[in-house]
Amino acid sequence: MLDSLIRGIRLIGFDFDGVFTDNMVYVFEYGREAVRCSRADGIGLSQLKKLGLHLIIISTESNPVVSVRARKVGIPCVQGVSDKRAALESIIKEHDLTLDQVAFVGNDINDLPCLTCVRLPIVVADAHPDVIPHALYRTTALGGDGAVREICDLFARVLASA
Repeated sequence: MLDSLIRGIRLIGFDFDGVFTDNMVYVFEYGREAVRCSRADGIGLSQLKKLGLHLIIISTESNPVVSVRARKVGIPCVQGVSDKRAALESIIKEHDLTLDQVAFVGNDINDLPCLTCVRLPIVVADAHPDVIPHALYRTTALGGDGAVREICDLFARVLASA
């Protein structure tokens, strides 16, 4: 069943904090912040782009680290979003897609509006307990520690065998 769902996906939306990161933040004395991401994500995301999937990061936070990481891995991002579902639906419309062609990867309750409206809701292993029941796939890897790469590898495996 999961394989057939994946074959119908054309766009994957990702939350940033807790998905690309381990949900921790380093705060320096003058307010600058730093987060920890996995370098392995970049190769996986490149594979998905080569397979023709659209990718987007949608973040509630407005933080330069999101933009910098998104640029580094070559994915567009929108941030400072108070309504993630509206942002996702706008992106879907731009690509002439439907919610049935979308997967979303989240980790916390602010992701529920997206997780509950897409065809393939995905959460990371250490997701908040309130979002886990809404997922059709839960990674074995933690957020920021291989979860994005796990999703990329899963999609690449399924789509390459199609």
